[in-house]
Amino acid sequence: MRVTLGLLLVLAAPLVAQAPPYHVTHTFALGGDGAWDYIVAEPARHRIFIGRTNRVMVVDENDGTLLGEVMGINGAHGTAIAASSGHGFATSGNDQSIVMFDLQTFKELARIPAAEDADAILYDTPSNRVFSLNGDAHSSTVVDAAAGKLVTNIPLGGKPEYGVSAGDGKVYANLTDTSEVVEIDAKTASVSRRWPTAPCAQPVSMAIDAAHHRLFSGCRSGVLAVSDTQAGKTITTLPIGMGVDGAGFDPASGDIFASNADGTLTVLHEDTPDRYRVVGNLATPQGSRNLGFDPVTRRLFVAAATFAAPAAGGRGGRAAVLPDTFKILVIEHQ
Repeated sequence: MRVTLGLLLVLAAPLVAQAPPYHVTHTFALGGDGAWDYIVAEPARHRIFIGRTNRVMVVDENDGTLLGEVMGINGAHGTAIAASSGHGFATSGNDQSIVMFDLQTFKELARIPAAEDADAILYDTPSNRVFSLNGDAHSSTVVDAAAGKLVTNIPLGGKPEYGVSAGDGKVYANLTDTSEVVEIDAKTASVSRRWPTAPCAQPVSMAIDAAHHRLFSGCRSGVLAVSDTQAGKTITTLPIGMGVDGAGFDPASGDIFASNADGTLTVLHEDTPDRYRVVGNLATPQGSRNLGFDPVTRRLFVAAATFAAPAAGGRGGRAAVLPDTFKILVIEHQ
């Protein structure tokens, strides 16, 4: 019966979805040259960290003030915040390294070897470790967050994109080429389980409902896959926009978000851990495929810019960004 309900919900969702109760409340015109990648919120200080090609921008989420930049990065992608040690970590993908920086001054403290295509990066509190997800190397680099020292590299058996910490000693990542979720034991720094995301293909973005052991994987095939981490399996999929690259979950409302390059922000809702529905799609600029979410203020941050050529659907947002057109849209519940 559960599978039947899931299929009915997926089939019915596009027919009943309305405009979601979210709107853009502010636009922060940040400008500057370069493309962008992950937007990472720091709820404790209400700052957002944005990878911008050769640097990481640090922005006050209340008024859009540029607080500083982490410089000297060659191919900026993700940022991880280890508040307990006062350290931030940014992937420098083109030179296969991780830059550790001071969260107060944004100055570089160390440069740690990673692996080819170091992309997303996340912090796991229980182990006090940082995990970079190295796409072309099919691995994860593990770093001691306090010492800033390399622990090991974990072979993942596929190309990782984004991941999350469950807060219980487990880290999860999407493998895009094999369409799987891989589970990492943070303490032993080893792969403990994996499972397919089918019928989702090419899972990229990820968010988590840690309280209910549910993972949300945004897939390039135009669906969001919901996984049960205790059972180690995908339980349902729901339709989203095309070209997804960002995901978020608001535990206060039960809303799930997927930002898509086709000019939509899909909002879904968790009625129960086994029952989901599409709320609707909010129009966003073409190519706005990345988002950050602050669970304290419950604000969404979506990146946008004007491109030298129209940002296509699908992957999207890969055309050159026109100088000084980069901005962040602040989206909140009505």
